[in-house]
Amino acid sequence: MDGKSPSPLLIVALSISAAIAAWGILDPQGLGDLAAAAVATQFDSRGWFIMLETSALLVVALFLAFSRFGNIRLGPDDAKPEFSTFAWIAMLFAAGMGVGLLFYGAAEPLTHFEQLRQYTADPLAAGYALFVTYLNWGFHAWAIYGMVGLIVAYFAFRRGRTLLLSAPLTDALGQAGWVKAMGWLFDLLSIVAIAVGLAGSLAMGVFQIQTGLAGLIGVDDPGLLTIPVFIAMCVAFVVPLRRDLGDGMARLSNAAMIIAIGLMSYLLILGPTSYLMNGIVSGFGRYVFGALPAGFSTAEFFDGAVVDWFQDWTLNYMIWWLAWSPFVGIFIARISRGRTIREFLLGVIVAPTLFSILWFGVFGGLGFFDALQNDGALSAVNSVNLDATTFALLEKFPLDALTRTVTVIAAFLFVVTSVVSAGFTLAMIGTGGDENPSPRIRTIWGGILGALGFAMVLVGNMSLVRSIIALSAIAFVFIVPVLVMCLLRSLRKEAAP
Repeated sequence: MDGKSPSPLLIVALSISAAIAAWGILDPQGLGDLAAAAVATQFDSRGWFIMLETSALLVVALFLAFSRFGNIRLGPDDAKPEFSTFAWIAMLFAAGMGVGLLFYGAAEPLTHFEQLRQYTADPLAAGYALFVTYLNWGFHAWAIYGMVGLIVAYFAFRRGRTLLLSAPLTDALGQAGWVKAMGWLFDLLSIVAIAVGLAGSLAMGVFQIQTGLAGLIGVDDPGLLTIPVFIAMCVAFVVPLRRDLGDGMARLSNAAMIIAIGLMSYLLILGPTSYLMNGIVSGFGRYVFGALPAGFSTAEFFDGAVVDWFQDWTLNYMIWWLAWSPFVGIFIARISRGRTIREFLLGVIVAPTLFSILWFGVFGGLGFFDALQNDGALSAVNSVNLDATTFALLEKFPLDALTRTVTVIAAFLFVVTSVVSAGFTLAMIGTGGDENPSPRIRTIWGGILGALGFAMVLVGNMSLVRSIIALSAIAFVFIVPVLVMCLLRSLRKEAAP
């Protein structure tokens, strides 16, 4: 490509990605069922380890941020950040979660509420449901992203290595044959996890956008819009993939974040403001002081229904964030040159978590208000179709046609920004860590992501899609601790007198 022979890593990665896409297109149910069975086995045997690891990553991140290592700059000592703080946070946030917030904003808290109200009073169930949602989307998720991103950025910009997961190994452990082989495997697995994880997000976006669009234009069967919506997404992400990162990705992510903030503010002001703020303040305090202990919870000694609920949500989320960690980690490393370790970790972990607390506090609080103070119509919609919950909520407010339209636009932009950032990341890995891979290579990866996304759409079941994503990330349960050890070893050497 571009005058150079493709590397063996790129050939193998493209082959595996294409094979998964073909399997998903030809036999989507078979792929989904196999992934679900394999992931269930892993969760039954290693769920405790996944929770232990994610909590340990949060502890290590906090230690590094507030220790003497926090002053180390990701790059030369005189390096300056490339992007403004707002643009930086908007890009990492859009890449890291984006459309998931729109999809699950009211749907997830209500789902947890319906499960927990079987064991306790409704007001307590609502508080616990919000806490679990914060646990799934807050500090632990961003600690995973932050630690992987920090590792990549430190070795790339401070140690002069490449933006690859293999770089920490060869820098910290040397150039022995087994180290290079392990590094090559890490890079390959990261490509597969990125491609499959992003494809799941693309499918999620298609499901939600088609549901919202169907309501706006009066189509009874949202499935009729699946192909047009998917094609429109693919066309939309080709243009920014071929442009400069700051020009394309930053503009799209800024627009998506502005829409999301405006929508949240609108609902907070026009809704039962005091009710929502009471829930946000209480939920914030409960979460901040309970996040670390809850991160070590494993649903021990409970019945099968609670264990299944824990595995389907919290465990699945933790493995999902691990699946996305190579993609988001490498991408935010790419846009974070010049920041200190303290600035990087606090920015990556705290800012998006605070936004998530506000977001789910507003959307989840409105869902609880409907369930506890009104007729519970949103819970009824949610039990049938998670895709429709956000739009059913918006219909209860003035100007619902406008708010539903901007929600569809925001979801569209979030998906496009995710594909663009993933295309950049995959192209960087496939070209040996090139920070500015050619538009041609980025576009090729965009096509591969589109094919994988189409396979996920054909699977048609978000539960099975999440299982496929989780299966692609199982290896990272073991890879990430190795990378953390490499970072700590190098930091200790740098700080030594």
